[in-house]
Amino acid sequence: MKIGLINGSPKLRSSASRCILQYLQPLLEQDGHVAAAFALHNPELAPEDAQGIRECDVLIFALPLYVDGLPSHMVSCLLHLEKSLARSGKAPTVYAIVNCGFYEGHQAKWALNMMENWCRRTGLRWGYGIGLGAGGVLLSVQSVPLGAGPTRNLAQALRQLASSVSQGVGGENVFTTMNFPKLLYKLAAEIGWCRSARANGLKIRDLSLRRGS
Repeated sequence: MKIGLINGSPKLRSSASRCILQYLQPLLEQDGHVAAAFALHNPELAPEDAQGIRECDVLIFALPLYVDGLPSHMVSCLLHLEKSLARSGKAPTVYAIVNCGFYEGHQAKWALNMMENWCRRTGLRWGYGIGLGAGGVLLSVQSVPLGAGPTRNLAQALRQLASSVSQGVGGENVFTTMNFPKLLYKLAAEIGWCRSARANGLKIRDLSLRRGS
């Protein structure tokens, strides 16, 4: 079975979506599947990527949550894929993993609904999705083996996904969170915002400004 691992992050490097797919790929390959990586960094889908995706039996998207939905560049790519997949005559099964800056994984509910609706519109089979909270932790723990420390919940979700792919089954969406204390996650986020503000010539109090004030 050929599986397309599709990174839907607009970041060229160091994205949480890429980390997730790197954790997932060995789980799929140990079951004998061929995993091919694709990256949707731009609104325009490269012809060679479109061709490669058309040849896949399963598509697994990993993407960040943007304002409760999908990144705009990825929406453009999905619209392009509609036509590309229609020409191929294939109907791969689609799974999606949405990582959230929010601590709660269920914040990805609407983005996963959008992916399911796209599958229905395109005539593809929807498997199910994973909503992962506290995705901001991923880049700082990417050297941690899957299943250890803060990746325990992620490991359980990805192993279940790999098993579902191998069996060709769908299921209900799964919502989980990185194993990281909520209070510390919030504190780390606030420190990060303060550093970004200073790096861009702002003062800490400027973070509380509203448009028009």
